Amino acid sequence: MRLHIKTSQNQIKIPFDYQQKLTGVLHKWLGENNQEHGEISLYSFSWLRNTQVSENGLICPQGASFFLSFYDTQRLKDVLANIRKEPEMFCGMDVEDVVIEDTPDLTQQEVFNLGSPILIKRNENGKITEFYYDNSISGKLLEETLHTKMRLAGIPNDESLSIAFDLNYTKKKTKLVWYDNISNKANMCPVIIKGSNLTKQFAWNVGLGNSTGVGFGSIY
Repeated sequence: MRLHIKTSQNQIKIPFDYQQKLTGVLHKWLGENNQEHGEISLYSFSWLRNTQVSENGLICPQGASFFLSFYDTQRLKDVLANIRKEPEMFCGMDVEDVVIEDTPDLTQQEVFNLGSPILIKRNENGKITEFYYDNSISGKLLEETLHTKMRLAGIPNDESLSIAFDLNYTKKKTKLVWYDNISNKANMCPVIIKGSNLTKQFAWNVGLGNSTGVGFGSIY
């Protein structure tokens, strides 16, 4: 399930690297002792939409919006209850409206757009290596990560799963993202997912790639 969240206008300029602030708000809504903190995340959330670039930051005169998806509907309901109790976010923004979207039937959908950049990385002998849309194994790594999350969620392995970046997309690029003083080079390119409806629905909720719990890899 997915929550579409609408915010009020910001009162303070939003920093360009606001991603950590948004993650902090999510963990406030999850609760201080939430099991998701530091674990493999079975949820994903998009970056803010409807923002405008201003000097030294972002503004949202009409309010911003973003979406938040959970595989576990009970966790989503818990977050929704906490949003109602504590609608305050950051930079003077509050939650003004929340719309619930059921997980759709994705049988016919194969191309998925990004709500936030996809990060792909592996730790090889203590060295972090990042992978990009033009690397031939990137799709396989996305499949590997999704299968790991499926096993964690108790979902049967999908032998038909295939993930690839849509290289026909003319605006594909990488984006340098700083999070907690660490630079991450992530992918801005739609993906093509083939597999069962259940698998695609799971990906729609939990996102793709690494670090979905801090705002990477959300899709729609």
